[in-house]
This record gives sequence, C-alpha cells and structure tokens, in this order.
Amino acid sequence: MNRHHWWRDAVIYQVYVRSFLDSTGDGIGDLAGVRAGLPYLKKLGVDGIWLSPFYPSPQHDHGYDVADYCDVDPVFGDLAEFDLLMTAARRLGIRVLLDIVPNHCSSEHPWFRAALAGEPGSPARARFHFADGRGPDGSAPPNNWHAMFGGPAWSRVTESDGRPGQWYLHMFTPEQPDWNWRDPGVPAEFERVLRFWLDRGVDGFRIDVAAGLYKHPALPDSDDPQADARTRDSVNPLAWNQPEVHEVWRRWRAVCEEYTGRDGRERLLVGEVSVPTAREHALYVRPDELHQAFFFDLLGAAWDADAFRKVISEAMQDIAGTGSTVTWVLNNHDQVRTVTRYGEPATEGSGLGAARARAAALLMLALPGAAYIYQGEELGLPEVVDLPDDVLTDPIFRRTGSRARIRDGCRVPLPWSGQASPFGFTSGTEGAKPWLPQPSYFAEYATDRALADTRSFWHLYRDGLQLRHSLPQLGEGALRWLDTPPGVLGFVRGDGLVCAVNFGTAPTPAPAPGTPLLSSDGPCPPGVLPGSTAAWWLTGL
Repeated sequence: MNRHHWWRDAVIYQVYVRSFLDSTGDGIGDLAGVRAGLPYLKKLGVDGIWLSPFYPSPQHDHGYDVADYCDVDPVFGDLAEFDLLMTAARRLGIRVLLDIVPNHCSSEHPWFRAALAGEPGSPARARFHFADGRGPDGSAPPNNWHAMFGGPAWSRVTESDGRPGQWYLHMFTPEQPDWNWRDPGVPAEFERVLRFWLDRGVDGFRIDVAAGLYKHPALPDSDDPQADARTRDSVNPLAWNQPEVHEVWRRWRAVCEEYTGRDGRERLLVGEVSVPTAREHALYVRPDELHQAFFFDLLGAAWDADAFRKVISEAMQDIAGTGSTVTWVLNNHDQVRTVTRYGEPATEGSGLGAARARAAALLMLALPGAAYIYQGEELGLPEVVDLPDDVLTDPIFRRTGSRARIRDGCRVPLPWSGQASPFGFTSGTEGAKPWLPQPSYFAEYATDRALADTRSFWHLYRDGLQLRHSLPQLGEGALRWLDTPPGVLGFVRGDGLVCAVNFGTAPTPAPAPGTPLLSSDGPCPPGVLPGSTAAWWLTGL
C-alpha cells in the first residue's frame, strides 16, 4: 500500500484526555499523562491517537465548549507540554489527531462576549445566530427547535440597556452558542485555527458535528421539533446536513493538501457525520472533501448476523464506492460501552456481553478500511451505570434531570494498576480522587493485569492489530461474503483469509476449512465455531 495514504486502513485510538492518565495529582487526566502512556499505546499497536478537546474552556461540556481554539487549558498543561507530546509521538511513529469543534463555541469565547455587548444587527452578532423573538413583545423563541441535550434551542439575552432582547441559537446547551458559518469571518477564523495546529505538527483533525455548521437561512419551524432532543441525534433537516457544509470540507481538504505538498506527510480529516443513510454519508467522503467519516451504523446495529451484514454491505457499496474507505467504530465517548451494550451486567467482566464485545472487535479489525478504538475498549471495560446523581457531570443530566443516555458512565478514568481506586490513574498524594469515581470492580480490568493475562481483551486487540499489520489480506481492500448457516456471518479477505462470527450461543460448523490464526474465544476446536465467537483463519478459498 502507498504509505502516503496511511489513513486508509489506520487504527486510531481515541484518548479522552481527562480520563486517560493524570500526571499532576488533581484527579484529571492531562497531556503529560498522555505522553507517559504513549509506550503503552505503541505496544498495543495502534497507528495514531485522537485527543479529545484540551483547549481553554469552562468545561460545561467537558471541553466541547471552546473558549480559545489555539491554546491549552491549564488543567491539561500548556503549549510547551503539547509540543513535548508531539515530539514523543513522532519518535514512536504515532500520529496525532486533534478534536476540533466548528459548530459551536463557549459562551465565554471573546467573540460571543462581544456579540452580547453588541447591538442587534451588529457585525459581532452576525458571527452567531441572533434573532428577534416571536409575539408582540418578542418573548417567544424565533422557532420551535429543541436542543440535542434537552430544552429549547434558543436563549434570550438582556440588552445593554437592561431590556429583554434578542435570542441566540444553541443546538446543544446555552453555554454553546452555534457559529453562523454564513458570516465570512467564521470560516476565515477556523482556517487560521487549522494552520495554527498544523504548523505545530499535528497529523489531522477529528471534526465534531461535521454535518452541522450551516442552518437553513430562514430558520423556519421544524415539523418534528422534539426530534433532536428525543433521539440525541442530528435529525432536524433544517439544522443539520445543509448542502453548503460540503464547501467547508472542500476548503479544509485544500488546506491539508497544501501542507501535504510541503513535506509529503498526508494530513487527515475525519468527521463525526450523523446522517440517515450510508448514501448521504458517502457525500462527505468524496475525493475533495473529508478523508474519512465515522460509520456509526455498525455501532448501532443489533447483535444479529443479518443486521451486521446489511450495514456492512451498504457501507461497502455506498462509501467505499466514492474511492474512500469505510471508517468503522464500535465505541466512543458518547456511547454505552460495547460490553454493556451487548448485554453484559454492569459489574462483571465475563459472560455474554464480554464474549460478544470480543467477537465484534475481531470482526471490526477484519473489515476493509480504517477503525477507531475508544480508550478502555481494549481492556473490556463495562459501562459504569450506578454513578450517584451528585457526581454526574453530563449536561444532558443537568438539562433534563434524566439519566437516560447520559455519557458519564463511559468516561470514568482508566484503571492502570492496583487493587483500589485510583488504580494508578492519578499520581497525587494518598486519597487523591479521580474526577469521576471508579468502581471497586475496575481492579479486574487494570492494565497491568490485562497485560499479564494472555486471554485478556488487551491481548486479543494486540494480536489482532499485529496480524492486521502483517497480513496483506487485511486493511484496505474488498470482501467476499460466504454462504453461512443462519446466525453466522462469514467473509473472505484477499487471498483466502476468512473471518467468521457466530452470533448465536450454540457451536456451529465453521463455514470453511483452514488454518486458524486468531479467535475471540481462545483456540477453537477444528471445524467448529463456538457461540458468540469470531475467528480468523487461512483457507484455500
């Protein structure tokens, strides 16, 4: 494969910085902690890392409310520490992607403060979506849209003379006002931000809410105003997936190509694209737009052979057909962890959920294209579902009062070593507490135990990544489906490498003979595929 296109089959590890490793003892992970963990990630075998936002922020949404896009929040370090991290990553051959948030900023961003101080119709307000309210006194919001994190998508401001004034749009929380990308100053500012970090050596960007940015210019009422809040997904067609957004990605792609032209090192754009169909998804990864966009349909698929085959086939037909490769993902910082999502009780690490999560991991690593792993996935961590209300920090909980679909449970800091919290996460004084409490059962998942146990999730991921790097049949390319019994999914990659998954619980005959390479359930009996197991083998097919 042409090394210039490293991203086409890369495996990237998502680092949720505040929960990865704390170097200062304040209970919050930081950039120095990430740097200390790089040898661990090198040993695991990933090609790169994606860092969650570490920019200055009041942390109303844990950094996705950015107050300054070109600096480091002191809680995570400083620019000098970032430069050290980049140097260390480059030395180990690990590429670094930054999370950029172009749909909205913090209400403490200087430009939004200027907008609040400005008058209706001023240039400062034109950078955001300010509008007069409805009704004789303007006391009703400009339209009926609802925010994804609950409540209305509009907040009213108090004008400089003390009177109730205009309203501003925020599709997430009031502390996250949406940018107006129709104002020419906004795209120009984000190009400056891209260049700032590219000049510091980053390898690309993960783009938050990449189907957002543009809103319908008339800001009309929605036919289903509760849709975003109900599903916590980008389903309001008036607020998401507007056609103008594609021009943004063409401009950003051109900036990346400019830097690639200077030194031959290709920079990557990967988008968080939530759209209804694989065909619409494919529009974001055309040759002059994003290199990749996360394909969330696999993450959302029911544990069923037919469901998995359907979403994989659609992705291969519609997305790979653009000349890009599919970007597979099973977990991230917004989703319930796979072990729990696939049916695992929250406080145990063995059983059906864990077996299915192991099989899904091996399946994902065998698919053509790129893959993203969320931190802790390689440890088999379950979702922490019993966090007390008084420690929850997710704005969804604060906005709705409901625990449904909150995200704290997948963000609990990683366990590294030891038998009790903080499990090596923080190096502070005795009694130092992680920012979210770790349950006692995390001792079973600590990194030191995982590395010592050859049957652990960690070794499954490590072995899968080693084979993925060494076998020419894996990585980029195509697949050919096999005829399989009901409940079994099987396909051939390249020159006779088979991946098969038994979605049932009972053993079934393997769909083809061959030499076993790796199984999610340890050595398999010859010709047999145990229930809730995935396996790779070489065959003459």
